[in-house]
Amino acid sequence: MPDKGHIPVKPERMLAELDQLRRIGGVDKGVRRPAFSDADIEARIWLATRMKEAGLDPVADPWGNLFGLPPGDGPCLLVGSHSDTQPLGGWLDGIYGVACGLELARAAREAGRPRIAVVSFQDEEGRFGGLTGSAVWAGAMTEDAADRLTDAQGTTLAEARRRAEEIAEVRKVPPTLFSAYVEAHIEQGPVLDSAGETLGVVEAIVGVRSATLVFSGEANHAGTTPMLMRRDAVRGFYRFATELDAAFAPLVTGRTVWTLGRIVVEPNAPSIVPGTATVSVQMRDPETARLDRLLAEALAVAERIARDEKLDLSVSTGFTADPVPMDMRMIEALATAAEHVAPGRWRRMPSGALHDATNVSRVLPSAMLFVPSIGGISHNPDEDTKRADLEAGVLALAEAIGLLNAA
Repeated sequence: MPDKGHIPVKPERMLAELDQLRRIGGVDKGVRRPAFSDADIEARIWLATRMKEAGLDPVADPWGNLFGLPPGDGPCLLVGSHSDTQPLGGWLDGIYGVACGLELARAAREAGRPRIAVVSFQDEEGRFGGLTGSAVWAGAMTEDAADRLTDAQGTTLAEARRRAEEIAEVRKVPPTLFSAYVEAHIEQGPVLDSAGETLGVVEAIVGVRSATLVFSGEANHAGTTPMLMRRDAVRGFYRFATELDAAFAPLVTGRTVWTLGRIVVEPNAPSIVPGTATVSVQMRDPETARLDRLLAEALAVAERIARDEKLDLSVSTGFTADPVPMDMRMIEALATAAEHVAPGRWRRMPSGALHDATNVSRVLPSAMLFVPSIGGISHNPDEDTKRADLEAGVLALAEAIGLLNAA
């Protein structure tokens, strides 16, 4: 029987690999590795080589998800995240979790600990849709629906994923090969950094409700149309933007966020009364009931304003995701490890961003661990994390996995 205790990871080895990976697709301080781009394929081939050197079997599934599978029988723990980036992103978003997984899998083999597999999911960052590789793998999206997705240039995922065969041997890797999933990630927000804390144990990944509202009035001459006779779409948008916060105030908590992220005015000319104003509204919160109330309240506010301003209103609902709780047993193991590695400098917290664990939790018990983002910066070339915090993350994972194995 293998020793089930603490995994003796080598954080300096993981950091050296992160330093090498940031050069693949590197642009100044940032990284450009969109899914299935040349740089993305190069990074995945590099990872497959490191997996093989670590005694793992590198396998790419048909959607470009790269797995490093340990020899042996029976389900094992899966650790990872993603290695693709935003069109121009930072050097740690996603790949930190993959590097942790590779180090844990390698160290476990070296020390005779229970088997660990590593994964880099594909298209987490959304060249084709967002969380795409894990969505197909976990059954949250059908294969046919995924293949019909297109990028901004019209390339379909069906066309792009032919490059999976460049990465490693291609075959399907079913979730039944694994017992649970752990994902380490930079926080991508300011909470840990501003509090001077080192680790965040994720209790839930927030849910999302979103909609696009179109206020429609009448475009007309800005000099000849009296104010009282105007059907000005921007007046409707302006009132919506200013009255929404007050409407939400009795409903929200400190963990609720909402954003008016896309605004389009037509005809968008200085001498024409605006005929239409389109605005997106997105809400995120860890509780499903609150999300549903917020969406209903946002639509009620928009309808009231449209009536007042004699505007037409059309509504189309957008991306929706329910909150995803993490596995309680894994949360407690991570919390115990966090207190040991960073006593008094960690917290339990929700994830305000979506991650591959959102999908994987459909098929495996899942958990997440955060390390700080300096200044809360992510999706930006200035993204960074203190090296000591990166080390603390992999050390906490190693200890938590040892606790889970021993239980």
